[in-house]
Amino acid sequence: MEAYTYRMGAHTTTDDPTRYRLIEDVEHWKLKDPIARVEAYLRRNGLASDEFFEGVAAEADGLGLRLRRECQALPDPEPLAMFDQVYAEQTEELAAQRDGYAAYLASFEEVQA
Repeated sequence: MEAYTYRMGAHTTTDDPTRYRLIEDVEHWKLKDPIARVEAYLRRNGLASDEFFEGVAAEADGLGLRLRRECQALPDPEPLAMFDQVYAEQTEELAAQRDGYAAYLASFEEVQA
């Protein structure tokens, strides 16, 4: 499955999307938001109440909190492991990037020694 979506928020907390987005574009895409559209449909047809949506929001907040805690409790991965599963077979370009990053990491060890 492939899906295209519009990133409603900024890239980061320091990003200002008003520098590169028109307000009209944002408003246009808000009307296409599938979650907002389903909520409007359910409300319009009397299929869900405020209490239902408050419960969904509380459940989502709890799930997000649990996932953040569990992710933070995971051990830090080996930095070079990110190069291991990129391609079925290592490419020269990726090997060079891995080697360069390994040298960069080693430079910190040399400074501490």
